Formats: sequence, C-alpha cells, structure tokens
Amino acid sequence: MPVALEVDARPLRRWQIDALADYEARQPANYLATATPGAGKTTFALTVAERLLRRRIIRRVIVVAPTDHLRTQWAKAAGEFGIVLDPNVGNDNNRLRADADGYVTTYAQVAAHPMRHYGRASAVSTLVILDEIHHAGDGHTWGEAISEAFDPATRRLALTGTPFRTNPQERIPFVAYETNGDGELESQADFSYGYADALGDSVVRPVYFAAYSGVSRWMDSAGQMLSANLSEPLTKAMEEAAWRTALDPEGDWVRHVIAAVDDRITHLRANGVPDAGGLLLASDQEAARAYAKIVKKVTGHTPVVILSDDPKASKKITAFAEGDARIAVCVRMVSEGVDIPRVCVLGFLTSYRTPLFFAQAVGRVVRARARHEAATVFLPAVRPLLTLAAELEEQRTHVLRSAQVADEREQPDIELGKAGSITAIGAEAEFAHLLHSGRAITATLSADEEDFLGIPGLLTPEQTAALLASREEELRRRARQQSAEADDDPDSVDSVQSWEQAQLIRRHINVLVSAHAAASGRSHADLHAELRRAVPGPSSASASVELLERRRAHLQQM
Repeated sequence: MPVALEVDARPLRRWQIDALADYEARQPANYLATATPGAGKTTFALTVAERLLRRRIIRRVIVVAPTDHLRTQWAKAAGEFGIVLDPNVGNDNNRLRADADGYVTTYAQVAAHPMRHYGRASAVSTLVILDEIHHAGDGHTWGEAISEAFDPATRRLALTGTPFRTNPQERIPFVAYETNGDGELESQADFSYGYADALGDSVVRPVYFAAYSGVSRWMDSAGQMLSANLSEPLTKAMEEAAWRTALDPEGDWVRHVIAAVDDRITHLRANGVPDAGGLLLASDQEAARAYAKIVKKVTGHTPVVILSDDPKASKKITAFAEGDARIAVCVRMVSEGVDIPRVCVLGFLTSYRTPLFFAQAVGRVVRARARHEAATVFLPAVRPLLTLAAELEEQRTHVLRSAQVADEREQPDIELGKAGSITAIGAEAEFAHLLHSGRAITATLSADEEDFLGIPGLLTPEQTAALLASREEELRRRARQQSAEADDDPDSVDSVQSWEQAQLIRRHINVLVSAHAAASGRSHADLHAELRRAVPGPSSASASVELLERRRAHLQQM
C-alpha cells in the first residue's frame, strides 16, 4: 500500500506521485525508473533528491549525465528545487564547494577517474542519479567505472527514457535482471511509464510520421547506372544505396523534405503554436553543415547549427530553446535528454536506425505543453524507419540479447562512401503517406474541409495527410529554387544561480590577475598564491561564491 506523501508546493504528475510513493515505501539502495522521453524524469529524480536532503538521509547529490550540455541543464533544474549542483567540477578538483549540495558530471569523466568520484561518494551520505543509465553499458570501461565509483553511495537512482539492450557480459551496474521463459536476460525496472501511458495522460504529444518516398539514381563501383524508389520492396543493398542517395545534400530529396519541414513549422506558427520550432538530424558534421546551407537557400532563414566540436554548442542549444529560431541542425547533440518543449517538428535526415536512437530522437519533439499540440516527424519511406515508427507506441520489454548487440550500438548503419562504393546522381522526393498508429494514411479533402487544415488539435490523421500532400507542388518549387543565401549578450551575474555566478567571478578574478601581472611583471602563479594567502581558503575551483567575491574585492583594491 503506498505511503502517505507530504504535500509539496511543486505540482507533480500522477505517474511521478505514484513513483515517489513506491520509492518512499521501499527506501531502496538501487532504483530504476523508466519513463518515456518528455514525461518528466528529471522532476521525479530531483523531487526524490530534495526530500532525501530535507530529511538528512543524504547530504550530497551526484548526477551523472551523458553529455556536457546536460550538466548545465541538470544544474539549472536542480536550482528550481533549491538544490545547488555545480556543473563545472572536474576530475582535478580535490575539494567541492562548501556552498554546493553536490555536482553534475558525465559518464566519460567518471570512467577517466573513478576513484576521484569514489572518494566524493563515500565521504558523506550520497544519492547518485544516473541519467540515461543505458550509457553505463556502452563498454566494459564505463560500466566498471560506474560500479567502482558509486558502490559506496548511500542511494542510487537510475533513469532511462528508452528500452536498452547490452551484452550479458557487460551488465549495467545497479540494474536487476531476470531470465525470461526464452532464456533471455531482462532488466527489471522498479517503475515504468511508457509512451502509451503518457499519451493517455496528455503528458506527451501524439506523433504523426510523414514518410517521403521518391526515385534515387546512382552509379555503382562498376559504373552501372541504377535507380529505385525508396518505398518499393528492395533488397537490402538496393535499399541502402537508395537511402544513401536520398540523404545526399546535392540531391532534390533533401531540399524537398527541408521545405516540407519549414512549411509545417509555418502552419503551426500560424495556427496555435506561435513559437513552433524544428530539428534536422544529420548523420555527420559534414552533412549537417551542408543541410544548414540548404535550409538558408530554401527557407530564407539561417538555422542554428549545433555540433559537438563547437565550444559554444551548449550556449547554442540554450539560445535555441529559449529563442524563436525556426530550425536547428545537429548530429547527436540534441538527440537525448535535451529539453526544448517548443520543438514539435523533426526532420530525420540521418542514417542512424537503431531503436534506441530513433526513440531518443523522436523523444525530442513529444513533450506536451498544451492539449492541441501534435508532433510531426519527416523521414525517408524506408522499411527500417517505417518499422521503428510503427512500433514506437508499443510497450517494449528491456530484453538483452547478446546476438543483437551490434544492432543496438548507436552507430550509423549507412555511411556515405562506405559499405559498397556508389556515386549519388540525384533523388527526388514525394509525399508517400502519413503513418499514425501503425496505419499508412493517404487521403484527400474537399475544398470546404481544407479551411481547417493546419489547425493543431482539430486535425484527424487523414486531414493531416491531406495537408501535407496538398502542398507538394509548392514545396517542389521551393526546393529547387536557389535563392541567395548573434553575438551572444555579455555574461551577467543578475538572476543567475550560484554555480553560474561562481563561474563568472572566477573569470573576472583571472582577468584581474592578468592585469596585475602585466602591470607588475610578476607571474600569474605568484599572484594567485598571494591572493590565497590574503584571502585563505580552497582553490578557486572549489571556492564558494562568498569566498570568490572576497578575493575579487581584494584584487580590486590592490
């Protein structure tokens, strides 16, 4: 029987209340919560953390996230709960800030120095939140590091938004398994909340999959000219070659689909979703840059390009999430965990096709804000993707099959110029059908019914299919039209959280030290050492905001 919960000021969804009741009734050392992307796993985890801190069951929180950008996102979310998590702690920090409740790190950082995190997790009673826990199964190194680092923690709360599979010899730490009737290992979630449940609760948006076919033409390594329609039954080799050609930035297929994505955004903005945005997922950085140029030519709008090797990538994601830009182009930076609720259109222009990656990508556009909003995913009409789209709403068991490990790795299944040399000649796109609830829908409407097209919430799947089909000729014209082709605001310490303020003050201290060094001829190291003697305490990386402010004031008076 669920325990009676204290009433908090922050409203929770029904599933979060149920999961919290289950967690507090059991008080487990390890807990795995599976909830569909967009359902609110972060809110659930931070509610658990806040309650444990308040009752002094734990004194520290460590969050392990997949990417650097998610460190900042977690820290900001924690601040709304009154929890101070430092997202800038590195493996070289011996001490943590005195005014922080914990920190956010990444799986890669833990793998690089597990004993550093072991020391932090064992020093005081600690809750470790393992975000997207399936990343701990990416290899022996990461899994072993997570196990070694956080075995002494008081509590471990694991989260995942999608079913995951891994090699039985690389079991994910802190996850329970059972053998099913077929002799397969199944991970056992302590609480599950699937896409179908979330859709019924209006927590996520319904998804329409707009499939685009078209004829691709290419030349094989023997110089033979070949062609195929994406939506026709093909051999695997022919299907991959046709798919590869369709994704070629030089062909008309990509231009047409980008025009369709932009047109959908325009309709949504005009009919109830004024800030609607879209994501284009590319297979690699070269393709992403090429697609960005096409977006500019076809739509007249400059997209946001978000690439992992860009030091401003995190700032770009934040600016896109909070701004009004229409389209962002990326590879994998926005495929998992990143929260951009206004994004409701996805262009799946990538060769990634594992169930895990596909579900994560679609998860970026399903977060519901209002009942009338729906998400649209534009994708090639190829068998692997259509199969994944049809299965997305099904509740799937987390089955680990060693024979399928290679299929579950998040690697491109098709790479241009590899796996059989071909030369793309060209590809045209045409709307094939709308996939909704496993049905392929092609429909036409009367002139009277067209008056309702594009109004979110009032459209049936048939009407949505008709809307997309009715725009084909205009989109084809736009796709072939070759038209001619922000500085960040200065950082401010106003209304920022403590970890952000600490980062800004540290930068200012370094500027002041540099100025004094230039004026006096002394080294930076000597000045930093003198500063620590004058204002004693830990190094800047571990210093509190109050201490950093006193050091800055001291420098300003020198």
